[in-house]
Amino acid sequence: MKRDALNILFGVATTVAALQAQNRFSEEAKAAYQPIKLNLLKAAEKMPDSEYPFKPTTDVRTFGQLIAHVAEAQTAICGVVKGIPFKRDDSPSKTAKADLIAALKASNEFCDGVYNAMTDQDGAEIVKTPFGPKPKLGVLNFNVAHDSETYGTIAVYLRLKGIVPPSSEGN
Repeated sequence: MKRDALNILFGVATTVAALQAQNRFSEEAKAAYQPIKLNLLKAAEKMPDSEYPFKPTTDVRTFGQLIAHVAEAQTAICGVVKGIPFKRDDSPSKTAKADLIAALKASNEFCDGVYNAMTDQDGAEIVKTPFGPKPKLGVLNFNVAHDSETYGTIAVYLRLKGIVPPSSEGN
């Protein structure tokens, strides 16, 4: 009787551990995406509307163009994972803060659906990207890297305007 109870307990524990470990890679990608998407949104909200045309030098994007870029890039990158062919749009049509924040929120919601639906098994599927064939999880990890790189630039723009970036608040 004790042996049967121990076998059942071991079986349940093994099953629970296996279920938890099933999607470790996709859960990690999602966990990496969550804070960067929030920092990007908070940064967009913190910059005053009047500063959206700001750019530190003539040969770089304006703050508004950076927000437009990250919104468009996220939508395109997550779209590739969903099977939507990649197309580059280098001519942002929106310039007003409210419109750009709405576009960023829409891209976040679109990508949330992609990250939330991803499993490790799905993430191993190869998709066509502008950089060649890549696993879906690799593409989602690229999105996090691109978001992080863009946020680093955005944080400098905020600092140049005397605004503490969201990731540094309270430090």
